[in-house]
Amino acid sequence: MLLSLAAALAIVAQDRTPLRAAPRPQAAELTVLPQGEVLEVRDERTGYLKVYDYHRERGGYVKRGSVHLLAVSEADAPALLAVVRFLREIPGQEALGISYGAAYLKAAPAAALTAEPFDAIATMAERLADAASAASGRHVDAMTHLEVVEQLGIHVRSFEHNGHLQICYDGELFHRVLSTPHASPEERARAVLGLTRPECVDPTLGILLRASQDEELAALLDTLDERGLAAMTRSRIHARRATLWAAVAYEQARRGYSGTAAAQRAMSELLSVHPGDFGEERRAEYLDALLRVGAIRWAAVTQVPQPGALTLTTRPGAPGQTCVVLTLAHRSGAPLVQRCTYGIVWTASAQTIAQGRALVLAVQPLESWRELWVFHAGEADWTVDVLSPGADDPEEGYVEFAGFAPGSERLLIAREAREHGRFHRRFEELRLADLLPVKQASSPELLADFGRWQDVAWRRDTLALH
Repeated sequence: MLLSLAAALAIVAQDRTPLRAAPRPQAAELTVLPQGEVLEVRDERTGYLKVYDYHRERGGYVKRGSVHLLAVSEADAPALLAVVRFLREIPGQEALGISYGAAYLKAAPAAALTAEPFDAIATMAERLADAASAASGRHVDAMTHLEVVEQLGIHVRSFEHNGHLQICYDGELFHRVLSTPHASPEERARAVLGLTRPECVDPTLGILLRASQDEELAALLDTLDERGLAAMTRSRIHARRATLWAAVAYEQARRGYSGTAAAQRAMSELLSVHPGDFGEERRAEYLDALLRVGAIRWAAVTQVPQPGALTLTTRPGAPGQTCVVLTLAHRSGAPLVQRCTYGIVWTASAQTIAQGRALVLAVQPLESWRELWVFHAGEADWTVDVLSPGADDPEEGYVEFAGFAPGSERLLIAREAREHGRFHRRFEELRLADLLPVKQASSPELLADFGRWQDVAWRRDTLALH
């Protein structure tokens, strides 16, 4: 990863280190050097090192204390590895740690290499890419540090998700960990988790390529042996499996196949997770899995909805569309209302309410997005209103029917969504006539109608109460 240079090397230890035109503090500042930059040392004068930066193709002087001289002989390998072990645990020191890791790989003999340095460098590269993502913004110099480590063979990919830039490490060294003999169970688990991140899947992949990739990643997760793993790692693996099997179920249903087995596997993996194992730092992984499996849960349902006063049927529309037709049961004639969608219509979710004056239906247009369609009678005719998972530009989530209060004519719903990077769970009462919110709370116990009229099947099957 480091160029084979005969001259001495140095690593910039401090961010924004001035590169000056002469060896004195008053000399003109040619540029500032980021942490982790590797320099060739050519001379030393009055407390300054004369260096050359091959990245910028520029020479100059840096203060002796702002850089670390680097030795890359075989005898220096243990000391370099010790520095890598120290820096890998410190957020914000990724560029420096990766540079030291590259130096260790140059110094250590090939026969002595284990999975540890590859695991450490890949872990720091993943954390640096996360910091550079527009959605995280934890480290203002992260983009500059990515340019530094790119010279050392660390490459990233970038995607746009819901208007946010997601930068992901390409995972080359995670693959190296998996191919290294005698890698520890934790090292293998971290590698597989790094290679199966759902936010790092290219959103421009076609349907067939995405389905094939999801199945391959799910199979990769299944190769892990959970024995000997820390509790957090085991729960992360189950949550990641749940996420990927939910994606597989969605892709199968999208192509017209039954995704029941995949959806049931996703539910089973999610139930194997212990939420308390994640801690605050990793809790978002669990909540993301909860949302994605919650969105696809109707794929796991096999029973046929009970007939009621209203009948719901589907038929093909324009290419790729499914049209939903609502009619009165046991009556011929024109349909009450019809609406078409490119999403998946979960007919098993259809339920007649309000003594035949309304019907609710789950429709899923995206992998991690499920809507609730409400068919209801107006003064003149029937209409279809669509309830989304959130009210404030949600990125992912689902909304579902939770019951109906006949006395107050209120529809009970539950919403779970991620909005602006934060997860929200709300329980609401809506007026059936216009679907305007009347009450909402963070828990169903805080709403009187939920206590009396919540749907029994919803309470049994929902993940909103998980």
